[in-house]
Amino acid sequence: MEPSTTHAIVEALTKAIVEHRLHPGTKLAEQKLADHFGVSRTLVRQALFQLSQNRLIRLEPARGAFVAAPSVIEARQVFAVRRMLEAEMTRAFVREVTPAKIKALKNHVAQEKSAVASGDAPGRTKLLGDFHVRMAELMGNEVLAQMLGELISRCALITLMYQTASAAEHSSDEHAGIIKALAARDEVLSVHLMTEHLLHVEENLAFDRKVPTNDISMALS
Repeated sequence: MEPSTTHAIVEALTKAIVEHRLHPGTKLAEQKLADHFGVSRTLVRQALFQLSQNRLIRLEPARGAFVAAPSVIEARQVFAVRRMLEAEMTRAFVREVTPAKIKALKNHVAQEKSAVASGDAPGRTKLLGDFHVRMAELMGNEVLAQMLGELISRCALITLMYQTASAAEHSSDEHAGIIKALAARDEVLSVHLMTEHLLHVEENLAFDRKVPTNDISMALS
């Protein structure tokens, strides 16, 4: 087995999904993909399994693989829960803020900005979500970090699919603003900025985005 081949299939399909060339709900036929990439179905299966781990596709017993189609309702519910959790997390963070924690968050935002600038959609989506998990980790709260991680991974595909590059850049700028308020130990402003930020992320998702094709060969060419 050549990992690079599996990796290449994963990369190509991720790119097609992220760039909206493959519609949510599209069936990914193993044989079609094997023919397209000139590889065995075993390699295709491995790639599809990896993509299902990232929640980009869903594997259904006896039916096959489909591009995931997270619902708008689910996304809204996830954001509602995140706002509740993260308002309290921000309050707690302000109370135990240190220069080292602020420096760690600033380093994270620098990585975000670099991913946004280079047009790396999957990279920026991961980093923008990880900022929130990073806050929980810096507080040493593993339960919160784990819960947020799970919530954010449910958001990840929807953000990946519906967030525009300009909205991603705006999101990173808002993270920088939150850090500033945290560093100033301004609890009211920090909580306000975090809540507004999560509302903006949700509002800026382009749920009405039209997707051009269901044809695998056309989407990957």
